[in-house]
Amino acid sequence: MAAQNKHIMMTEEGLNNLENELENLKTVKRKEIAEKIKIALSFGDLSENSEYDEAKNEQAIAEARIAEIEAILKKVKVIDEHELSTEIIHIGSVVKIFDLKYQKNANTE
Repeated sequence: MAAQNKHIMMTEEGLNNLENELENLKTVKRKEIAEKIKIALSFGDLSENSEYDEAKNEQAIAEARIAEIEAILKKVKVIDEHELSTEIIHIGSVVKIFDLKYQKNANTE
């Protein structure tokens, strides 16, 4: 039970990305799916209607993601990246790795 009360640490940017995804799912994606369902229903017999099944599956996936994001947002604790020490790696830290064997940065070829 205690695990439910734990914070989910994220940066301001991460929070904004989640909020934007949630807004898009609730406004744009829901309307798109509703239109697909409406079109599929116009084809008639639902027992052999793969378009309807696909649209309903897409709806279930979108609704599950909405629920997941809403649950995350209830537990979010935003970290202030400017207050973090640069002496140790934290959430939100940007790290550059140097390969001692080849004497070059790992992100360059």
